[in-house]
This record gives sequence, structure tokens and C-alpha cells, in this order.
Amino acid sequence: MLYPILDALRLSFFEAGGFGTPEFIGLGNYRQLLEDPRYLKALENTTIYTLASIFILSPIALILAVTIRSFVVPWATFKSFYRLTFFLPFITSLVVVALMFNVVFDPNYGLLNAFLTSIGLPQLGWLRSPDLALPSVIMVGIWTYVGINSLYFLAGLQNIPDELHEAAAVDGAGRVKTFFYVTLPLLKPVILFVVVQATIFSYQLFELPFLLTGGGPSDATLTLAIYLYETGFRQFDRGYASAIGYSMALIAIAIAATQLYLYRRLER
Repeated sequence: MLYPILDALRLSFFEAGGFGTPEFIGLGNYRQLLEDPRYLKALENTTIYTLASIFILSPIALILAVTIRSFVVPWATFKSFYRLTFFLPFITSLVVVALMFNVVFDPNYGLLNAFLTSIGLPQLGWLRSPDLALPSVIMVGIWTYVGINSLYFLAGLQNIPDELHEAAAVDGAGRVKTFFYVTLPLLKPVILFVVVQATIFSYQLFELPFLLTGGGPSDATLTLAIYLYETGFRQFDRGYASAIGYSMALIAIAIAATQLYLYRRLER
């Protein structure tokens, strides 16, 4: 794996189109990124998806984990059933997920539009509208990955001793106060892991938007990974594609490092 990583770094400093001899251009490819409207659009879309993963998907996963762990799901058999149910979307092929949601989002006979029609609302072009396409992809991403993240939180909750919750109850703390002052602080390492992982994987987002919309309509769901694929494997601009790939890695590393730094500052 080391050779293609280093060779891509080398190519990012060259103009390497097609199968001709690469020409050294220094930082030319990286300067072009800052002036490329499609790259900036892809960066914007990917960042929006990343923010949704952090601020929508992760809290939902935490709520599901707390719900399963709490009195709301009282029996151990049900708890195991919900764990298995939440894990199934993650192990389902993304091709199958995309095919299924193409049917769900279908403007003519899709499940969502059938529901809207039943309550007297107009039908929507979920994957065909530039305004709705990215939110639709985000919804599919939440459905696919919320389960595995809830299992991470469940593992963290199971490592919190019950004695701490019992002591909080003895001191008169209700469930809400216990959650914010006992459970949440002890879950900080798991929260950090989930957030950093969501950041890194979100900036590599490719399969779902590619299979659902192909990056359209009008680049509304174009991500950095799709743009890299188009540049490298359709336009055969290997140098510029390498620069896109390294920009993705640098952005994800910089954000993850910032999250780690803030976490350590909060721990002091």
C-alpha cells in the first residue's frame, strides 16, 4: 500500500494526463483546486454531509443506545433484538441500500411520496431536485450508519458501573441530571471516537451518492470522492486527481486533529 500512496503524492506535483510523460508543475494542481468551482462545490457538499454525520447522526445514535440501555426496553431479549436490527443496515451491501432507496424516493410510486399524498401534501422529486437530493442522501446515510454508531455507544454505556447511577439516584438526581452529569462525561472517549470516525469516513463518501444520483442533479450531491473518480478514471487526469485525494486526506486529518486537541483541552 505504501507505493501507491507515495506515488500519488509524487503525481500530485505533476501534470499527468492520459498516458503521456508527466510534467512537473510544483503546486500548480493544488492552486487549481482553490479556483475550481466543481471542487469547491464538492467540498461544500462533503462538509455538509460531515456536519450532518456529527450533529444529526451521532446524537440519534446516542439516543437509541441510551433508550435500549434504559428502562424503555426492559427485557434482555428485546435489547438483543434491537442490537441485531440496528446492525443489519451496516452489513447490507450499499448497492442493495441504494436500489432500495431509489424505490423509496421514486417520484411516481415511491413510499415517501405515497405517504405525502395520503396526508394531502404534494409529491416531491427527492433525488431529482437540487434542493432535496443532498438531504435525501444524508437521510440514507443516517439510516445506514446510525445502527453501528449506536452499538459503539452501547459498548461505552455498558462499561459505566451501575453503582454510579445508583449513587446519583440516592443523591436525588433524576434521569436527566444523571445523564448529563454522570453518563455523558464518562462517554467522552466513545463520543470522540464516533465523531472522529464520522469525520474521516464522511470525507471519503462515495458509494451512496454515486449509486443514488451519480453526483447530480447539477452537482447537488457531488462529493470529493466522486470528483476524484471522475477526474482520475473518466478524464484520466492523474495528477489533478492525486491532488484531490491528498486534499481530502489533509482536510480529514486536520479536522480530526482539531477534535482531538479540543477534547484534550476539555479534559484538563
